[in-house]
Amino acid sequence: MVQMLDEDGTVDPWRRRARRSRRQMPLWQELPLLLIVAFCLAVLIRTFLLQAFFIPSGSMENTLLIGDRVLVNKVVYDVRDPVRGEVVVFRGTDRWVAQETPAPPAGFAGKVGRTLGDLVGVSRPGEKDFIKRVIGVPGDKVWCCDKGRVVVNGVPLDERAYVSEDSPVELPPNPKECRSRQFTEVVVPAGQIFVMGDHRLVSQDARCQGPVPIDNVVGRAFMIVWPSERWASLPVPDTFASLPRADGAAAGPPLVDPDPVGGVVLVLPVTAAISVLARSGRSPRARRRRLLP
Repeated sequence: MVQMLDEDGTVDPWRRRARRSRRQMPLWQELPLLLIVAFCLAVLIRTFLLQAFFIPSGSMENTLLIGDRVLVNKVVYDVRDPVRGEVVVFRGTDRWVAQETPAPPAGFAGKVGRTLGDLVGVSRPGEKDFIKRVIGVPGDKVWCCDKGRVVVNGVPLDERAYVSEDSPVELPPNPKECRSRQFTEVVVPAGQIFVMGDHRLVSQDARCQGPVPIDNVVGRAFMIVWPSERWASLPVPDTFASLPRADGAAAGPPLVDPDPVGGVVLVLPVTAAISVLARSGRSPRARRRRLLP
């Protein structure tokens, strides 16, 4: 801080009093201010940038377990379309059967908790909210099976890194249910994606419920944030890197998508708190640093 000196070299008394009044914000005023700032930031972040989603079913095991919470980037698909291998949250179409979700807590406290959870983005998903992995994008030809493997544009996928308990291959395909690993070739329509769960034995997905419009995609799940021992990112598996495009052209370079929004958002509440503390003068470093002209 640069101190303004009078002509005789002393510090201006008015500025000294103003600085002292800023430093002496009482703690009982400071804490509510921090809480209000943090809550407003959380609502803005949930609305426009990120949202935390609760995993209610085992259709993505063992990548995602029941009770996990994932962070979803809600702006990445405003600048590009989903790519193969990404885990996405979306709203199911009329063909998608509503998933069973745990009953919400009853009573006034439960209602307040659900309302606050909806505002900051940590509530349970709705019946039509699903999370799956993108297998095919517009124009792709997807079918199964080649020696038990899903095929995209003529190339079998090596899905051992993420598929848990695949469906039985001996059952004949049935377009009305997802019990069989086999399904006839699907050409993914324009503006839609073909999605499947990692736990194929129990997942109800595009094999029997059809592709999903890209407009229905809420965002990309890019990180597990709870429980703490399962903190991990959700990268695109290597098996998708060499797939040709739907028009037969060779695959381009792997997509570099670090999801920078996540890092920026996690820093915002800390920055806001430091700013308020610094303005109130409670930061020891702010009190020590005094620069004279």
